[in-house]
Amino acid sequence: MTSTDLAQPAQSAPPSERRTRQRQAISDYLATIPAFLTAQQIHDHLRSAGVDVSLPTVYRTLAHMAESGEVDILTHEGQSSYRRCSTTHHHHLTCRVCGRAVEIADAPIDEWIAALGREHEYTDITHVTELSGICSRCANPQE
Repeated sequence: MTSTDLAQPAQSAPPSERRTRQRQAISDYLATIPAFLTAQQIHDHLRSAGVDVSLPTVYRTLAHMAESGEVDILTHEGQSSYRRCSTTHHHHLTCRVCGRAVEIADAPIDEWIAALGREHEYTDITHVTELSGICSRCANPQE
């Protein structure tokens, strides 16, 4: 019997790619919220909903989702927040009170940045634009 006659063990997905119950719960929850939330906020919600998930698992899952483009990360005052977004290029207008965010696509700023690149003979320009304000619900809570 040669080594090629032996059955090869099944290859399992690397830990970062496995779809566990906890990772699915995180993904499902992110699909339902319009706001950027911290890992701690996501963890707190899942635990209150009865999901047995550790904070390190939430962080690892969010890191994997960010790396694969499933979520965007917004960093404010050293705190990272996460939101499931579209996969096309866009910017966010985020409420500084509640964290609700809207996606802004085809912004004139993109045309301006491209024009700057041409003017100064730059290519492959990247940028991060973070816009924040106070949404109407937070500005006028009585309405």
